[in-house]
Parts: sequence; C-alpha cells; structure tokens
Amino acid sequence: MDLSWMAWTQPTASFFLVIAGLIAALSLWEYLSPGGGPRVGVLRFETTRGDRLFISLLGSAFICLAWLGFGAGNLWWGVVICCIYAVLVFLLV
Repeated sequence: MDLSWMAWTQPTASFFLVIAGLIAALSLWEYLSPGGGPRVGVLRFETTRGDRLFISLLGSAFICLAWLGFGAGNLWWGVVICCIYAVLVFLLV
C-alpha cells in the first residue's frame, strides 16, 4: 500500500501510534475494570477515564501549538510539559 501521499514521517507515525496505543490501553483498562468510577474534580463536572484522556490530549495539542508559536525552543520540552499536564488531568479532573 503506497502511503507516500500522506507524508508519513517518523514523527507523524509516532504521533498516531501513541494515540492508538493510548486508546488501546484505555480500552484494556476499561475491560479489566468496567465503569472507571466517574468522579467530580476541579472542573466541577463528572468525568470518566475517557473524558480525562480527551481533555489531556486536547490540552496537550494546545500546549504544543503554543510552544511552537512562541518559539520556545526544542519541542521535547513541550512534550515533557504535556506529560506533566496529562498526569495532573488524570489526578485532579
């Protein structure tokens, strides 16, 4: 299958593999422990594990865009901030 029209580079493939891996891990987690115990966090509305994953992915996208937009340097530091943000979302939201 020729996917050259999609400009598959190493970072692009890694990005999609990480997202697919996160969804697979969350699916396995849900299979092993159904329900996930919805809870009310600092946002004051009920969230499930899937909601928290979505919030962390969406927020991480904005963090990386801001990192690139402000020219803050190497994007890997932005990714580190995204990982910290995701952990905080899963703990507090």
